[in-house]
Amino acid sequence: MSDFRASLRSLHNRVMLTVARCVVSLVNDGTKMQTLQVELLKREIRDNIERVQNYGFTSHPHPGAEGVVVFVGGNRDLGLCVAVEDRRYRLVGLQQGEVAIYTDEGDNIVLKRGNVIEVNTTTFRVNASELCEFNTPLATFSGDVQADADILDNANSGGRSMSGMREVYNGHTHSDPQGGNVSTPNQDM
Repeated sequence: MSDFRASLRSLHNRVMLTVARCVVSLVNDGTKMQTLQVELLKREIRDNIERVQNYGFTSHPHPGAEGVVVFVGGNRDLGLCVAVEDRRYRLVGLQQGEVAIYTDEGDNIVLKRGNVIEVNTTTFRVNASELCEFNTPLATFSGDVQADADILDNANSGGRSMSGMREVYNGHTHSDPQGGNVSTPNQDM
């Protein structure tokens, strides 16, 4: 009976060592699979723990972030980090069903209720090598709009460019009701 209890105790210990909370100490983000150095139980340091991330999403956590490590067969040498969270920076106050991506600097993208996507940042840059297309009946801007090239009005139906409209305005004359033409505008557009 004591052999059976010893076997059960061994199995119990392996099961208890299968999942552990951790604190991230170091991150190696230069490999195909990111690896972490983590602290588990008091002063139990494990190196080269592979971090499993969802396809299409990746992050580089700060030291002090918390995670969950799974050890295959309870073997503390075969760990996989399956989740990392950082309560210091997590976006709070979302409504039920909302989803967010966030950073420690306060940038965030929130998929809000009512089919609204909100982006909060200092600089928002889109790099599209061929085309950036907005299919919407209305686009509004609360500030100035700048363009380094020309702007086309009614581009698909023979409209004019802003530079073309400027040329027409700057070169136009008015008829004098008493005959002849008056001068061009005294100020160019």
